[in-house]
Amino acid sequence: MNETVLTPILDLLDFAGIAVFALSGALVAARERQTFVTMGFFALVTGVGGGTVRDLLIDAPVFWMTDPWVAVICLATALIAWFTPVRMWDGKLLDYADAVGLAAYAVLGSAKAIAYGIPPVPAALMGIITGCVGGVIRDVVAGRPSIIMQPELYVTAAALGASLTVVGMQLSALLGVPDAYVWGTGFVAGFALRAAAIRFELGLPSYGSDHEAAPESADHSASDSPGSGPPG
Repeated sequence: MNETVLTPILDLLDFAGIAVFALSGALVAARERQTFVTMGFFALVTGVGGGTVRDLLIDAPVFWMTDPWVAVICLATALIAWFTPVRMWDGKLLDYADAVGLAAYAVLGSAKAIAYGIPPVPAALMGIITGCVGGVIRDVVAGRPSIIMQPELYVTAAALGASLTVVGMQLSALLGVPDAYVWGTGFVAGFALRAAAIRFELGLPSYGSDHEAAPESADHSASDSPGSGPPG
């Protein structure tokens, strides 16, 4: 089914995601004391990066090339960042706002992929890409570590929202559940998981953490064992 997804709910999620990610990009440039041109660039690539990759992969028209408001939103957000002190955005406020954008983009990306006839698993991946790639581009250009390289739950939250969206849309036709409920559930679940990760510093175990602890515990068990001293 080669059709666009145009509903007030998805449009709202789209604009929320664009604005939040654009703000995070502009603030990175602001913290580096860059010019407004650089702030506008960071706002644009962060706001549209994930959606651009998604649209290219699913063979859809690149959304911000056909919607005149997207670039306006990004530049307006950069203008807000330019006239506000960076310390105003310090703390957890921007993290929670970013969680809104992440969840919104995960749902939107998956829903649009399904509408373009993409199979369920790739469609869920399109949601993850939509939610995460803009931030990756921002961090790479800024030369700073990306959050996806941290154990804190981030991609996992996008995956949850995207997966629930895909599964729900597959079942909605059979059960007669309105898509709006599916999208709302995916958004709330993705945001809730990311917000919990921010609040309680939840993360996944890193590779090698258990392996690194093993030799030390082995040494302790060896030294505590009877007759484990040097031979003779």
